[in-house]
Amino acid sequence: MIPIIRPWLGPEEARAAHDAILSGWIAQGPKVREFESAFCAAAGCAHAVAVSSATTGLHLALHGLGVGPGDEVVCPSLSFIATANSIRYCGATPVFADVDPVTQNLTGATVAAVLTPRTKAVLVVHQAGMPCDLDDIAAVLPAGVIMVEDAACAIGSTYRDKPIGGYAPLVVFSFHPRKLVTCGEGGMVAVQDAAIADRLRRLRQHAMTVNDVQRHTSTTFLLEQYDELGWNHRMTDIQAAVGIVQLAKLPAMTTRRRQLAAAYTQALADLGLVLPCDPAWGTTNYQSYCVRVPGCTAERRNAILQAMLDDGVMGKRGIMASHQEPAYAGHPHVPLPQTEAWAADSLVLPLYHEMTQDELARVVQSLRKALTTIAK
Repeated sequence: MIPIIRPWLGPEEARAAHDAILSGWIAQGPKVREFESAFCAAAGCAHAVAVSSATTGLHLALHGLGVGPGDEVVCPSLSFIATANSIRYCGATPVFADVDPVTQNLTGATVAAVLTPRTKAVLVVHQAGMPCDLDDIAAVLPAGVIMVEDAACAIGSTYRDKPIGGYAPLVVFSFHPRKLVTCGEGGMVAVQDAAIADRLRRLRQHAMTVNDVQRHTSTTFLLEQYDELGWNHRMTDIQAAVGIVQLAKLPAMTTRRRQLAAAYTQALADLGLVLPCDPAWGTTNYQSYCVRVPGCTAERRNAILQAMLDDGVMGKRGIMASHQEPAYAGHPHVPLPQTEAWAADSLVLPLYHEMTQDELARVVQSLRKALTTIAK
């Protein structure tokens, strides 16, 4: 079976986890700080706050900006459901905007169409690692409306020749196993303002005024306080130790994925599919290689994926439309034609660092056969 993803993990990560375990410090500690520092250099941000997942990172980012009941936050429906859920965790209302037919991302025009006096922020997603045109969206935002980037899939992608991570006040990344850099689970919030970063570090640890490193390295007794409501959104030193090793591999990962994506594009060029490519304003890390089958229904797309699975190739549906899920039944929204088209006719092909040319050829052959045999 050719999997949809296989993380690039090896003995270096195993040694790092081993050393962290034997160090005696396995919860959030010095390795987390080291990982945060290394991440700042890789993402081009001033500060980084490690968290337990991108979902908790989005929650902290929005809460830290004061998003709460009565506020609206614009976001795409075409995204993993955690994007919209993070808004609801704050007691605010997600407002779904449609996406571009080529990049599957928000645009200035689609955001402008749903702005209201209650809009507090816009949660921009770099979907499947495809960079969003941030300047285009920033140009339509009224004064006081803040941009937050959901860059869960976008580590290694670039925007206007700079790494994703240094544009918006808060940018959130994921280290889930389907991402390029993984710790098993975990996330990172890239922050530009030192005061916001300090607050997020407190909030991730129950809003404790004295953290564990301070307590355990101090020669005087320290008593913490809890000045506001916080959460347990911490990352462990074991995860951070693995993340440090993974982060050093990021340039090689990005290069390899782009090579494999180019091979896919060449091999699939004659099938009439809509294939991903870099937009004019940046480069994608090809976290996923997502293709569209024009005019395809969700039922036929699912049958294509089943035929490939029967053939020993694991695929995946494209990005979900959150407004079509039961959790958002009855949630009001404007018409979302591009979102619904993407959700019905797109699928993701296997792509991972150690994928061979023979494996890629098998995927292409399997997709060709499925497209031919599954009735339109």
